Amino acid sequence: MSTVAVNGLVAASAVDLWRVLTDLSRPRGGDRPVQLLTPGAFGPGTSWREIRTRPGGGTVAEEFVVLAAEPPRRLVLGSPGDGVDYRITWTLRDVHRRGRRHASVTVTVWAQPAATTGRALALLLGGLAVRAAEKVLRQDIAALAAAAGARHAEVA
Repeated sequence: MSTVAVNGLVAASAVDLWRVLTDLSRPRGGDRPVQLLTPGAFGPGTSWREIRTRPGGGTVAEEFVVLAAEPPRRLVLGSPGDGVDYRITWTLRDVHRRGRRHASVTVTVWAQPAATTGRALALLLGGLAVRAAEKVLRQDIAALAAAAGARHAEVA
């Protein structure tokens, strides 16, 4: 089991970021198309497929399902990966900085190897996988900020 978390500060409100984060009619990460797999309003049980770029190159189709949605504060997604199951939690919180409202954004990914090959890869590539995941999460926060028309102030 492995957990990676990345924090960011975005010059937008949590409500604005939530709206973008949960709008499945727009491409994810700026250019990743979304194929909605369930009908109805966004909420627990909503699922979709998107094409993501692998950190080392190439693409992979990933499916996501909403496990919990607490607008505009917390979104928990599940994604069965290739040998690894993921849980991704987005936490949004309004903060005031220099007299302006911003959103503190934390994205946490919990990964559990689901097969023998996943456990072996986790042991062999643990540190490399963490750095790659951190990079992807930073990109996801920056893409969220851009989609909201906001400035991505910093990532810790």
